[in-house]
Amino acid sequence: MWRLLIIALFVPMVSWAKSTEMSWLDNRFRVDPTIKQVSFLVYREKASQAVTLVRPDGTKYYAWEHPKNVAWYEENGMDIISIENPMPGPWQAIGKITPENKVKILSNLTLSVDTLPKKLYQSETLKFTARLEQDGKPLVLRDFLNRIKLNVTFTPYLANEKELVKEARPLPEVLGTFEDDGEGLDEVAGDGVFTVNLPVNIKPGKYWVRIQSRNGVFLRTVEQDVLVYPAPIRASFTQARNENRKHTMTIDTEAGAIKAGSLAAHIEQVDPKERVTITQAQSEKDETKLYFDLPNSYLPGKNSWFGWVYATDMATDRPLQFNLGTHNYGVTEPIDLKAAHEARLKAAAEQKKLEEQQRIIEERAEARKWFWIYVVAGNLLIILFIFVGILAWKKIKVTKAVKEAAPKSEKLSMPPPPKV
Repeated sequence: MWRLLIIALFVPMVSWAKSTEMSWLDNRFRVDPTIKQVSFLVYREKASQAVTLVRPDGTKYYAWEHPKNVAWYEENGMDIISIENPMPGPWQAIGKITPENKVKILSNLTLSVDTLPKKLYQSETLKFTARLEQDGKPLVLRDFLNRIKLNVTFTPYLANEKELVKEARPLPEVLGTFEDDGEGLDEVAGDGVFTVNLPVNIKPGKYWVRIQSRNGVFLRTVEQDVLVYPAPIRASFTQARNENRKHTMTIDTEAGAIKAGSLAAHIEQVDPKERVTITQAQSEKDETKLYFDLPNSYLPGKNSWFGWVYATDMATDRPLQFNLGTHNYGVTEPIDLKAAHEARLKAAAEQKKLEEQQRIIEERAEARKWFWIYVVAGNLLIILFIFVGILAWKKIKVTKAVKEAAPKSEKLSMPPPPKV
């Protein structure tokens, strides 16, 4: 009896450890009153419908219908349900859940992010990290971490934004997505530390920066305001005019913005044969400008270059990195002036010959046209003369017939005069 009592007291304490995994018992689980945020990882049968979550007061939550304090991520065989300020008491999940399936409960998760510099520069890129923690310790549950998609959005700042109608509010722009996959700038996969190589490719101005889950796995949002200034550097590429010269690159800076001697550049050129040439350069100790040559392959076709510039901010001593983007330039075949002149003369002669031939063809076509006009007109006149002649002949013939048909009158002689 005492053993059962000890077990009854001990089980709730264990079941509500910071990261809990427990078997379903009638698909029920209890939420403690001290919990302010909880996430349930529900493993169900493959290809089954998302579970229905029943609150202690009987209210039902569905994947497609739930309040704003609930985030629901659904995929084949799994639901991740996050709730802010959950109602204390017994919750129940209804669905195709086998005894082998389990629910993992994560409570009181926090999202901490690096604080962005108050002053950012247009076109700079910087490493930015966010940490998902549970009671101050990194969360390392891969099933949860692999499904979190954290976005960094920049929204133009307006003091009266909340007073505007929804259609008039500025739209956020996604500049990066955090990853915890051990690739790129992320150091270790699945360690709860999310990293993004954040490109500040927006216009100068004041912005609200928000870090939030884009797929609803996690509800928390972190935000701060920053100022984006115009880029303090200018890169200028000058293409060589012939194969005996080199291309040149000039990196200029805004006065007082960049620390002297801190400029360094990395340039990669790609020729039409997809061969890559890398050039690196660094400024002198007291210089705030950088000028250097680039190799000239002089291969005809489409060439391109891209790269980035490193520098140090004068005011804050903050390391800076600027992406220069990708730029294209063309190289044409060397021109033989004499051959080109002869080719132009030949082309002109050919053109003149074609024009003369065309003129002759048009004249012949015009002559044929008038020939057939004369033929048709002549034939019409002949037909008309024949028709008129027939009519005249018929008229004469009718007149003659009428005359012949008329009776001849007898000739009367005068009687002789009487004899006296």
